[in-house]
Amino acid sequence: VQLQASGGGAVQPGGSLRLSCVASGRTILNHDMGWFRQRPQKAREFVSAIMSDGIADYAASMKGRFTISRDNPTNTVYLQMNNLRPEDTAVYYCAMARRPYDSDRPFTSTVMYDWWGQGTQVTVSS
Repeated sequence: VQLQASGGGAVQPGGSLRLSCVASGRTILNHDMGWFRQRPQKAREFVSAIMSDGIADYAASMKGRFTISRDNPTNTVYLQMNNLRPEDTAVYYCAMARRPYDSDRPFTSTVMYDWWGQGTQVTVSS
């Protein structure tokens, strides 16, 4: 399985970016798709995740600013990021998880994700 993330870049505070992640080698259907980020000198942290049926979760600081979506037929997951802040500066990673057990919410822990993309840099600065 390969996950190819794209869409990162440099924006000013208040700006927007849309990240995309395309999976190959395995269908994303029936898998959770997640976005995580790693800020400088920080551990990788949860951003957002979405189940195959569209149920999504967000980290508290992203609610209302970020929107995750997925297109199962094209094996693609998106992260629309609005009202970006300097503290959103990080490398953003997409990830894909099998569902070893039933849950009514998507997985939010890195340990539950089986495959990872290479990351895309997002820089928010004036």
